[in-house]
Amino acid sequence: MTGKKLHPSVEKFKGFVKKHPKMIQAVRSGKENWQELYEDWYLLGEEDARFNKFREENEVKEEKTKTDTQWISQIGNMIKNMDADQMQQHINQLSQAIGSIQGVLSQFQGGKGSGSAPVRDSKPNNPFSFRKD
Repeated sequence: MTGKKLHPSVEKFKGFVKKHPKMIQAVRSGKENWQELYEDWYLLGEEDARFNKFREENEVKEEKTKTDTQWISQIGNMIKNMDADQMQQHINQLSQAIGSIQGVLSQFQGGKGSGSAPVRDSKPNNPFSFRKD
């Protein structure tokens, strides 16, 4: 048995288990199964939320803090690089596209049984017009 070499992924999993002793306790108590843990580790990776219950509290908090700060810095960078004129142009194009789609839909709804050209409503072209109650 000492002469056999294990697969490299099994060796990595053993290292992962050594870093998380709570996993060994869960298997010994019958709550978990080695096969399922290995398959989840292999498919989902070490950073998956499934393994959070086996991590130490400090380790989980540290990872959460890192992801929060990365997310906030990405949003900040996007806002810094945003061009207001270009955004306004994209919003106008989107508004025109929605207006065109609404026009096509109203043509299909208005001309269901008549067979003639649909009658154009006297609605404003702006799809975001609001009416008072």
